Amino acid sequence: MKRSQFIHIEAFMSQFMKDSAHDIEHIYRVLYFALDIAKHEKDVNMDILISACLLHDIGRQKQFENPKLCHAKVGSEMAYAFCIENGYSQEDATHVKECIASHRFRANQPPQSIEAKILFDADKIDVCGSIGIARTLFYNANIGEPLYFVDDNRNILDGTHDDHPSFLHEYNYKLKHLYDKFYTKRATQIANERQAHAIAFYESILSEVIPTYENGKKLVAEILDDTHE
Repeated sequence: MKRSQFIHIEAFMSQFMKDSAHDIEHIYRVLYFALDIAKHEKDVNMDILISACLLHDIGRQKQFENPKLCHAKVGSEMAYAFCIENGYSQEDATHVKECIASHRFRANQPPQSIEAKILFDADKIDVCGSIGIARTLFYNANIGEPLYFVDDNRNILDGTHDDHPSFLHEYNYKLKHLYDKFYTKRATQIANERQAHAIAFYESILSEVIPTYENGKKLVAEILDDTHE
């Protein structure tokens, strides 16, 4: 890929990256992971891979404006139009589109080509470890979700058996299950190196808030003891 083409794609992509959890630096981390993974794979079309990495989240803003939309699907169509307008063959534009359409963890469209699998893996690595925790907290804050919920007795819900949207729920629903979901060995290796940091953060939150609530409820009960009335 020529430098001028890379810069042109960057400029197009940058106008859509308004979400702090999916900002421009997320795009570059995904690109850098993808290039690392690609070195361990065969017959990777680097032009397709780079284009797909740079453009994979351009549909995020539209999904924020309308949560019923899937950013992967919307973004893939936007990327296809961009590629066609900028001289890509229909085959290459379709390839980029398919990579982007299949990069979402929750989508029912698994990646097929090696470029799509690399993009999927690179994007998922950025939800692993400490950076994944930080990005999840950013995202939850953007959409107004709390760290955790409590039950009717003000016991902490750790996210394992409740359906309330929170960071603890997201960790148990998605984050802790990422580490065996990769298509490439290199991505699995990178993710596994980060897993302990995510586990430690989750367990640290519980170890701090659960005793706080247990002790706090007792203190409130003592102050509000009706036997002294």
